[in-house]
Amino acid sequence: MKNYKYLIIGGGMVSDDAARGIRELDDSGTIGILSADVDAPYSRPALTKKLWTDPSFSWDQVPLGTQDATGADLDLETEVTSIDREEHQVRTADGQTVGYQRLLLATGVHPRELDRAEDDAVIYFRSARDYHRVRHLATPGRRFVIVGGGYIGSELAAALIGQQCEVTLILPGQTLGGSMFPADIAAGYQRLFTDAGVKILPGRQASVIARNGRTTVVTLNDGSTLDADTVIAGLGTVPATELAESADLKVDDGVVVDAHLRTSDPSIWAAGDVACYPDAILGRTRVEHVDSARKMGHAVGRSMTGDPEPYTYTPYFYSVVFGVGWQAVGTLDPSMDVLETQTGDGKPVAIYLNSAGEPVGVLLWQAEGRLDAARALLARRPTDRQEIARSIQ
Repeated sequence: MKNYKYLIIGGGMVSDDAARGIRELDDSGTIGILSADVDAPYSRPALTKKLWTDPSFSWDQVPLGTQDATGADLDLETEVTSIDREEHQVRTADGQTVGYQRLLLATGVHPRELDRAEDDAVIYFRSARDYHRVRHLATPGRRFVIVGGGYIGSELAAALIGQQCEVTLILPGQTLGGSMFPADIAAGYQRLFTDAGVKILPGRQASVIARNGRTTVVTLNDGSTLDADTVIAGLGTVPATELAESADLKVDDGVVVDAHLRTSDPSIWAAGDVACYPDAILGRTRVEHVDSARKMGHAVGRSMTGDPEPYTYTPYFYSVVFGVGWQAVGTLDPSMDVLETQTGDGKPVAIYLNSAGEPVGVLLWQAEGRLDAARALLARRPTDRQEIARSIQ
């Protein structure tokens, strides 16, 4: 039986940063990484961004080089099925037992799937394998239907229209980005897509997806149908908490951790998309974005070695399509009172206010260099609207 001082379950970006964080304070403790993926840790944002938009950025720049940098043992295609907390062991689907002194859960999330879709009729885009499959299929004129207008749906729509594919985007709301952005910004955001040739079907949902020979037929909730060569779904995710739940760890919209990213078991930590943590500014939350994965991964690695510093970083999230980028911190909910203003150089800013008039979210539209000001604003939470606007301007 293998035994490790540090054992990491999950092979995403969190595991890479955690291993590097461990090595900053412990240069000899053994590290094991058990990953169900077929690929070593890699930069996940590249799957919908730079690999499509930057001709100088190739696949060989995507892997993170975890093993070379940290000396960790990496077992791919290895699914962990249970944790024995008393014995400090985990068991894998192929019958292995692996021991640990300190365990990290970096299990991430699962994509939501459609209830009435035939097997293999939909690509639930998430992994490098999905990227390679879609990239191979992305030939000029191929008909893609994308279900869902979130990060994955919108970024893939932009990527595929850039490959001269035919792209139809189905979204339940009336405007692309309307669930996060104020109405005027969302309208301009949607025009980026329609001007590029993306066909947007708002207020629709896919009710049935089935194959008809080489064609995939998408039946919408209004009874209409679409013929596609390939269907991709980006319907959001759910945290992968099954292991934590079966081990009787505290779970509530993710694996609950303290300020040191430790779970209800003092020998087990959790980080990344799966972790519900006490953010220093936002309160207890769970964040599914690369900035959170990287910063939390680094912090949890150090915490596992005994570093007494709590995790106090508040992450941001972002997207870039058609050369237009935005960044945000906190809660983006256009049903709130939204204070719209501009930076000194005229870039749009939206500040989301709760019922008490306090800022709880900031959207920066092509406004670089304002993230620290946004975090400071959310930490102070003033209620004077002029002061709120000035803090970003």
